[in-house]
Amino acid sequence: MTAARAPWRRTAAVDVVVVGGGHSGLAMSRALSQRSIDHVVLERGEVGHAWRSERWDSLRLLTPNWMSRLPGHDYDGTDPDGYMGAAEVAALLSAYAAKFAAPVLTHTRVLRVEPALEGYRVITDRGDWDCRALVLAGGASSVPVVPRVAAALPAGVPQWTTRDYRRPEQLDAGGVLVVGASATGVQLAQEIHASGRPVTLAVGEHVRMPRTYRGRDIQWWLHAAGVLDQRIEEVDDPARARRVPSPQLVGTPERATLDLNALRQQGVTLVGRLAGVRDGRALFSGSLRNVCALADLKMNRLLDLIDDWAQGTGIAADAPPQRFEPTALDAPPRLRSELGREIRTIVWATGLQPDYSWLDLPVFDRRGELKHERGVVAAPGVVVLGLPFLRRRKSSFIHGAEDDVRELVVEVAAQLERTARVQVGLALSEA
Repeated sequence: MTAARAPWRRTAAVDVVVVGGGHSGLAMSRALSQRSIDHVVLERGEVGHAWRSERWDSLRLLTPNWMSRLPGHDYDGTDPDGYMGAAEVAALLSAYAAKFAAPVLTHTRVLRVEPALEGYRVITDRGDWDCRALVLAGGASSVPVVPRVAAALPAGVPQWTTRDYRRPEQLDAGGVLVVGASATGVQLAQEIHASGRPVTLAVGEHVRMPRTYRGRDIQWWLHAAGVLDQRIEEVDDPARARRVPSPQLVGTPERATLDLNALRQQGVTLVGRLAGVRDGRALFSGSLRNVCALADLKMNRLLDLIDDWAQGTGIAADAPPQRFEPTALDAPPRLRSELGREIRTIVWATGLQPDYSWLDLPVFDRRGELKHERGVVAAPGVVVLGLPFLRRRKSSFIHGAEDDVRELVVEVAAQLERTARVQVGLALSEA
């Protein structure tokens, strides 16, 4: 859809437009400033908008505070092993933008990006920008992913996504079905159950992971052993690697492990993947046991890798290896529930995805996904940041922005150099 443009709309020009004022966009802004590249960062709200207004109240990062660092800025608080809440992340980003005087234009919504004579025109609700290079830094968590089965649910069963949900008190009394058992799903299942509402958790593919291992946070081991630095070209199936769910973790002062065993002991009912809706009933897959067995197997393989690395380096020699009880399940698991009676509310914890609906460029494949090679988009001078496993396993983490930005800013600068040579050539030919 073409955005309406009034004849009085002003158009400004910069070398680079960065769309998104989150951690990735701000990190790129600093890198561009260090190269004296003229640019602007367009942010639809305040800096850190999504953390301020699109997260549930109790959310905390899955990574400890010492990992919340950005280029030129390390964590300097008093609780390095704690976990930031959403408001703290927003404050971190605001302080970072101010520290480096990032040229952020807030409350500016991008309506459309289209090709222009020497690059791209970025049309916003506050005027237009012409640029020779474009950075897509809106992040991977913009639009809720809601399965098609949602359309078959009875109208009298309220549905919530993680963009809408803030606290249990918003939900109707009665049973709640949380769909999805990655980090968000297990956290919301625990929180809603603690409010006194019976909770059923529909479990599909998931990544089981202990909060602590051999005396340290599991993220410390993943960081130290180089797991988070693994590059996308080192994996056999990049597309699948980018779809791996977030691990079942929660950030709490006591560093508690939150897995399916913990939820079952607290009284949450575990069922298989939501497979369909028929005759007013939610139908669940019978593959729950196999799915959980696979998650247990993969967790133990990860712990084996950590043990091998620890033994090879001599780190934590005084903390012996650990193994955890397999996921325990009721036999047989429930295969259906009555909607409107047993289940009064649905919460979709089925993930979020990027929103590029405003990007009017030929850069999408037939599935509608952005075509890129390790962040270099299939259009001259366009790069993307902040997506899962973009270049490294840590790419979507706050601290993962530094390495990706350091490499992708080179791509941006190279495009600016190419267009500058073309412009010089045209000027000479006309002389």
